[in-house]
Amino acid sequence: MSAPARKILDDLRRARALVIHPRDEEGATLVDQLRRLGCEVTAAWPPPAGLPPDIDTLFIQLDDADVRHLLPAIEETEPAVVAIVAYESPTSLKAIADVNAHGVLTKPLRPRGVLTQFALARYRRGYEGRLTSKIHRLEEIMKGRRTVEKAVRLLVDLNRIDEDAAYRLLRDRATAARVPMPSVAESVVAAHEAMSGLGLRIALAERP
Repeated sequence: MSAPARKILDDLRRARALVIHPRDEEGATLVDQLRRLGCEVTAAWPPPAGLPPDIDTLFIQLDDADVRHLLPAIEETEPAVVAIVAYESPTSLKAIADVNAHGVLTKPLRPRGVLTQFALARYRRGYEGRLTSKIHRLEEIMKGRRTVEKAVRLLVDLNRIDEDAAYRLLRDRATAARVPMPSVAESVVAAHEAMSGLGLRIALAERP
C-alpha cells in the first residue's frame, strides 16, 4: 500500500462518526461497514435534537424524517457530511445542499461505495477547512494593512511628515517593541480616537 493510501485509511480510522438512519438492515450494514474500517461509530434514530460535540463525520438519511432542526448544529460543528437519499428529486437535491453534503450515498445501501464517499467527504471537508483558514488569514492581513494605512494618514496629518516617514516611524516602533506593525498601528489609531474624544491631539515624534 502506498503512503498516500495509508494516510487516507489512517484518517478514516481516526474518524468519530454519527449515523442518523432508521434501525433497519441497511442502517446496520452501514454501521458494520464503518466499524470494519476501524473508526468510532454511534447510531441514532429518530434524528436527535442536536449533534454530539465530538463527532467529525455525519452520515444522515434525508428521506424519512425532517432534519431541518439539525442544520444550525451542522453549521456550527462543521462535520464531514455524507447524505443518504433514496430518490434523485428536486426535494432531495435541496436537502443535500441544505446540509452542505460533502458526499452522497444512494439507497439501497451496499458496502461497496461507502469507503469512497467516506474518504471523499473527509477530504472535501478538510480542503474546505484549509480554504476557510486561508481566507481568515488573508482577511486579517488586509485588516492589518488598512489599520497601518489609517495610522500612516493620522501621523501625516498630525505631525506634518510625509507618508514614507510615517511608515518608517511605525515600522521602527514595531521593530523596537518586537510586535507586528499592525499592533502599533492599532495603538496609534486607538490613542487618537481616545484623545480626540477629550479634545486633545496625538503627536508621535521620531526618536533622536
